[in-house]
Amino acid sequence: MKILMIAHFTSGKDETGNCRFHYLANLLVQQGYEVELLTSSFCHAKKSQRSQNILYPYKIKYIYEPGYRKNVSIQRIISHRKMGKNLKKYLNNLKEKPDVIYCAVPSLDIAYEAGKYAKEKKIRFLIDVQDLWPEAFEMVFSVPLLNKMLFFPMRRKANKVYCMADEIIAVSETYANRALSVNKKVTKGYSVFLGTELSYFDSLKEEKDKIKDNKFRVAYIGTLGHSYNIKVIIDAIEILYNQGITDLEFLVMGDGPLMEEFQKYAEKRKGNVVFTGRLSYDKMVKKLCTCQVAVNPIVHGAAASIINKVGDYAAAGLPVVNSQECLEYCNLLSRYSAGINCRCDNVEDIVNGIKMLYENKATRDIMAKNSRNLAEKYFNRSISYQMIIEVINQNVIMY
Repeated sequence: MKILMIAHFTSGKDETGNCRFHYLANLLVQQGYEVELLTSSFCHAKKSQRSQNILYPYKIKYIYEPGYRKNVSIQRIISHRKMGKNLKKYLNNLKEKPDVIYCAVPSLDIAYEAGKYAKEKKIRFLIDVQDLWPEAFEMVFSVPLLNKMLFFPMRRKANKVYCMADEIIAVSETYANRALSVNKKVTKGYSVFLGTELSYFDSLKEEKDKIKDNKFRVAYIGTLGHSYNIKVIIDAIEILYNQGITDLEFLVMGDGPLMEEFQKYAEKRKGNVVFTGRLSYDKMVKKLCTCQVAVNPIVHGAAASIINKVGDYAAAGLPVVNSQECLEYCNLLSRYSAGINCRCDNVEDIVNGIKMLYENKATRDIMAKNSRNLAEKYFNRSISYQMIIEVINQNVIMY
């Protein structure tokens, strides 16, 4: 039985990240499936063409995409459309049709072409919703009427992709419900958080890697872009510094279009802020596990739900000072008492949250244990991804 996986945005062995689709492809091979993974020739994270000489235990095909320099740009739209056309050609030239297509959403151009091919060939089409487009882009523009007009074609295409799906899997219940809201033939969606493999994660956080310098570290990992209010955390660190808490260090791991802006902002304020840039996953885990608290400062109106970083925070057993508005994540933190929910973009709440965890080790230790329990229940890929395998198995049988 052949599974065709299509994922525009992946991270390979030579790239940073903890890729859901390479992990799933490996699991499917272990199940005895013949797997082919189609992905972009262009690495979104590095903004460069990929090396195509790396071997995997499954077939991998890099669909040519010219690439782009900025995440929000006309150049990116053109790049995605060209890749969509190239994917269409590749699919139409397949000599043997797959039994199931498992496709990441977004990008919409890729998912749309995959869905059309699946319907034409009567192949079961399973989607895995990783992000909401155009919702993720709308926050960059502050004119509601303009947003509605500008993003109407993208919203229409997203709805068409959701409607073509025979099964809906997503990285959160929030995202699954968005797809289900327009797909009337699918009655149930499956929420499987991105997560990580805890046994591998734990192998990276050896005691010898602990930094013994008595600093209290507040961690952020991920993109430094428009969706994340890093400045409000920098402001909170400065306020705490002025209150006499001078051993705080805000450790920012990652890069993105606003990295330089955030660095310049930090340079003008008191307090210790360290930018590491993008790290390999193993190096990131080692540093993350030297921290005492994590922050999740997502801006007002962002479409993000249960994202990569919160799974790693939980795996590291870190209490989270959270200012994300997503009710699904807020409720998860509250239910497990694994962190503190703050008002979005509110520096006073964030200061109080970090200060409480700094001053109360007993509370911090309880929340740390609860955070790890949350990871073991919801974010351990070796267990949680079995649900995806079961859904694929069921659809192969239906075929």
